[in-house]
Amino acid sequence: MNHVALESQHAALGGKMVPFAGFIMPVQYSSIIEEHLAVRKNVGMFDVSHMGEFIVKGPKAEAWLNKMTTNNVSALEIGQVQYSSMLYDHGGVVDDLLVYRLENHFMTVVNASNIDKDFDWLHSHLESGVELTNISDDMTLLAIQGPKAEELVQKFADRDLKEIAYYNFNAGHIKGARAVFSRTGYTGEDGFEIYVYRKDSEILWNAVWKAGKPLGLKPIGLGARDSLRLEACLSLYGNDIDQSTNPIEANLGWIVKTKKPGGFIGLDEVLKVKANQTRRLMGFVLTEKGIARHGQEVFIEDRKVGYVTSGGYSPILDKAVGLAYIDKPLDVVGTKIAIDVRGRRIAAEIVEMPFYKRSA
Repeated sequence: MNHVALESQHAALGGKMVPFAGFIMPVQYSSIIEEHLAVRKNVGMFDVSHMGEFIVKGPKAEAWLNKMTTNNVSALEIGQVQYSSMLYDHGGVVDDLLVYRLENHFMTVVNASNIDKDFDWLHSHLESGVELTNISDDMTLLAIQGPKAEELVQKFADRDLKEIAYYNFNAGHIKGARAVFSRTGYTGEDGFEIYVYRKDSEILWNAVWKAGKPLGLKPIGLGARDSLRLEACLSLYGNDIDQSTNPIEANLGWIVKTKKPGGFIGLDEVLKVKANQTRRLMGFVLTEKGIARHGQEVFIEDRKVGYVTSGGYSPILDKAVGLAYIDKPLDVVGTKIAIDVRGRRIAAEIVEMPFYKRSA
């Protein structure tokens, strides 16, 4: 097992530490619902240092990264972040990721469970004029999320955070330690993800808690991170997307630029799915008591029409919700469906996504 730099600090706060994606991580501190609502109504802190970071540089870095990812890297300006994906030749998803454009290089942020796989995939396609480095072990990443996130981070950031737009970032310092302040997150709330070198982890930790205690900051575990992203209908690799799913089916067509110069790996298969799509990822709400879980089958009457990818309880809606791939042309909002939950059919209805969207 790998260990994040701040593991002992999480344990001291009462974090329940569990194995996750090869790391020991806090799954919760109090209750998942309490932590979930703290982020929606106030502010919470996540340690997401298990995520992977790669540096891509060299004279051909932009063109190569543009070929390896589905979004248009060339459209990025310095200080911007881009959500994207990498595909296999057959169109399945290698991973979803963030691409950061810095002054002289790029940084990609990948899912913790895919660090080695992603690095091997990228390295196997490496070209002359491109350098690829895995810096994951050298980084600590804390996410501050919620309505008071900006107020909190501004107390120790040496940059005017109001000047950092959504999916933009700026480099700065925290008590002399180099840091990157990125207006991104995985909760559906406003917030910042703050990168520092591992050696500066305690500097960041102490700054966050000193600024956060007067605002009622709470530590948030992986359990609430999952329920928050589900309410916001943000895809989870391994559940909603994987090597068997195409990004078009997963409602990720907006990050797939089929007309960008040079194309990308998997483009031909993407175009085939766009021309003849057979299923689509949809949101649903259970109308009977129960919780739907990954892999459970979806029915309309006695016909199997899909399967659940993610499911859980929405504290904001006070309802059980989920995501499922539904066969076309049955992927229509308002359609009544049933989820097979351990042999019992539970009534549900396809609804608009996301389940939760914060006010402007």
